[in-house]
Amino acid sequence: MRALLEVSGINKHFGGLHALRNVSFSIAPAEIVGILGPNGAGKTTLYNLLTGFIPPDSGSIIFDGRDLRGLAPYRIAGLGISRTFQLCRPFVGMTVFENVIVGGLGVRARGDADLEAHGLALLDQVGLAGKERLQVEALSYGDQRRLEIARALAAKPALLLLDEPFAGLGSGEIADLSALIRRVHAEQGLTVMLIEHKLREFMRLVGRVIALDFGEVIAEGSPEDIVRHPAVIEAYIGRGDEQGQADAA
Repeated sequence: MRALLEVSGINKHFGGLHALRNVSFSIAPAEIVGILGPNGAGKTTLYNLLTGFIPPDSGSIIFDGRDLRGLAPYRIAGLGISRTFQLCRPFVGMTVFENVIVGGLGVRARGDADLEAHGLALLDQVGLAGKERLQVEALSYGDQRRLEIARALAAKPALLLLDEPFAGLGSGEIADLSALIRRVHAEQGLTVMLIEHKLREFMRLVGRVIALDFGEVIAEGSPEDIVRHPAVIEAYIGRGDEQGQADAA
């Protein structure tokens, strides 16, 4: 089976900082893959490269057979990659429903015969049914996280990039959102990449982990293998990262 995403030899500098160093990996269709690493490892920089927010210095990014280098973010979204962000970024001054509709205005979803019905169905899917007419500012933080996912799904992606979707959520909210991600993956055959620092739920959710440290891939494998990998243990525990130890426990 051909990989949906192939990243080969990606490098990115910011001045004297080598943010990503010869990063290579591939993602198969319908996988749930986790991107793991301490703060500053290069995870969000990787997402920004994949979605065209910043260009790589070298290397290639092939998505569904198409080279993404040089394409604007809206072009990449039109090819089938959607993302969420570490911080919720709703369109303030608009309703919950309007936020989702904006996500469906791209090329892949534009031909939908009933965009309104699609938007309402997505809100129901993520647990926001009945809140579609609320101003987005009225949503709780947990509901804003759900809205981020609904807006990303409105573009009808083949690959969904989630950047710390559990950040700021309580344990019950994390369990509910994790169940939502599993359900979307199963029902739509969606390919998912996930960055997350809540390691316990992260490891339960993903099928494979790519670990980064100082911009390099230091390990790749199943969650069971990754938590025992010496380089990963060094990256998290060897530096006295007390939060990493607490989350992994």
